[in-house]
Amino acid sequence: MTRVPIQPALFTWARQRARLDEAELAARFPHLAEWETGAVQPTLRQLEQYAQATHAPLGYFFLPAPPEEAVPIPDFRTMGRGMPRLSADLLDVIYTCQTRQTWYRDEALVNGEAPLPFVGSVTLATPPAEAAALIRQRLGFSVQARRECPTWTEALRLFIAQAEQAGVMVMVSGVVMNNNNRHLDPQEFRGFALADGIAPLVFINGADSKAAQMFTLAHELAHLWLGQTALSDATLSETSDHATETWCNRVAAELLVPHAEFRAALQQDETIDLALKRLAKHFKVSSLVVLRRMLDVGWLDRDAFWGAYRAEEARIKALAARNAGGGDFYRTTVARVSKRFAQTLVASTLEGRTLYRDAFRMLGIAKPGTFNELGRTLGFPT
Repeated sequence: MTRVPIQPALFTWARQRARLDEAELAARFPHLAEWETGAVQPTLRQLEQYAQATHAPLGYFFLPAPPEEAVPIPDFRTMGRGMPRLSADLLDVIYTCQTRQTWYRDEALVNGEAPLPFVGSVTLATPPAEAAALIRQRLGFSVQARRECPTWTEALRLFIAQAEQAGVMVMVSGVVMNNNNRHLDPQEFRGFALADGIAPLVFINGADSKAAQMFTLAHELAHLWLGQTALSDATLSETSDHATETWCNRVAAELLVPHAEFRAALQQDETIDLALKRLAKHFKVSSLVVLRRMLDVGWLDRDAFWGAYRAEEARIKALAARNAGGGDFYRTTVARVSKRFAQTLVASTLEGRTLYRDAFRMLGIAKPGTFNELGRTLGFPT
């Protein structure tokens, strides 16, 4: 039986890059430990199976050493620094979104769409409150409109719809493509923005809490207004050591909860628990956003903020775990690829400008019937 000579370090690299459970992977590949020490070499078939299981390009295994992979977009994260290495999931999501963006830009140019003036319209010298006001005006994103939503989850849906109406593709997914076996890790990243005058795109890690997703969207929109592509933490609790991230966090907080309105809504003698419930309902944002604004305006000191924040974060995570469940496949797919992108792609495919195989690949689907039903969901007479 022919064996393929592979450097042992490449097996370890692929395993760590995929972030798969070592015991489960060893159960699938009984000789993995021997491959990683060089005691045994795999057959070509075994190597192909291992590459597929670890989501690693087969050709990489023939390199003399593990490749040095870098994030293909500017990286402003802080929480991801302790990770062992860049994950295959994050890389594949970025590459997928870049492919979608390139396709959308070309299609938009064919259709004669004009550049969006808000992309790159501000700088770091722009006061965060002023930048937030510009975003709010462009989106029609008001406290009053959110207050009319029955829940802050509905307010998040409204926020996404308003961003899409303004011209931004907003993609929300907790998995790679439609592969429910490849879950994204919120500890690695929360979202990213791909700035482009014709096809601006925001990706939100849907595996994160709904509370965090609202802030992530606001944060990534700030990056688009700067005209800057970025991979972000967009964390509410920490202060970033990147000036750009600090600025985007301030814009996001001001966009979601305007400083003047928030101060006016505070009641000095109210307990934190009561204030959180009342203000979260008033502004239709998560309690974590409210806590952050309490710190920003000096209503809480840092010690009190941290105690309340950790307790509230634990409560939200526990609630999310209890409420976890499936949803409608077609609505989920539209959310994962952006309604704006999906509508444009389906129309282009039905009109013959885009091949069905290319549409299937960008949507993460495999069957014509699934595509047709997705088109009907979007209002097309397929």
